[in-house]
Amino acid sequence: MEVFSKIEALLFVAGDEGLTLNELGHMVNLPTATTYDCLIQMKQEYQDDNRRAFTILEVGESFILSTKKEFASLLKYYAQSSINQNLSQAALETLSIVAYKQPITRAEIEELRGVQSSGSVQKLVARRLIEEKGRVEGPGRAILYGTTPYFFDYFGLKSIDELPAVTQLEEMSEKEIPNDLFFDRFKDQFEKIEEQDEN
Repeated sequence: MEVFSKIEALLFVAGDEGLTLNELGHMVNLPTATTYDCLIQMKQEYQDDNRRAFTILEVGESFILSTKKEFASLLKYYAQSSINQNLSQAALETLSIVAYKQPITRAEIEELRGVQSSGSVQKLVARRLIEEKGRVEGPGRAILYGTTPYFFDYFGLKSIDELPAVTQLEEMSEKEIPNDLFFDRFKDQFEKIEEQDEN
């Protein structure tokens, strides 16, 4: 596997928080100087190839895989189009976590959801529902996300205090959702099997 492909995959998954030179070097098992040379070569190849939409940005100590600026209007058009109006279940889960736990990093969101969430975070940023609220002090300086004024307009809220209490949501959830979805869904089939066994 080409080292360029490995670096590209790592930067893609890291999302808008990116990775430091040390982190990349460790992951691809190369000295930092060699890793830096690879990043410079990759950036040049992206720049020279008009068929590629990516570029590599150096922000602080981190390197981020991003789209070229000439695609900004196209991506803005997509973000505002009807194609992109519906939020996926993953995006809604991510938005709920940000709303209740803000400010929060992407890694903390992923820890709560148990799955990679960079796509949902990017989509919510593009939809202007969440935004950067600062950075964590320390190595990596991860981005802290919080809700935007547009989030309050969109949901008709005056402040974050108007969000339903978590206990209230849990009570609603227990009333509306069966405790054991799998059992309830296949209950009839289980009963038929038990009847067949008895006969």
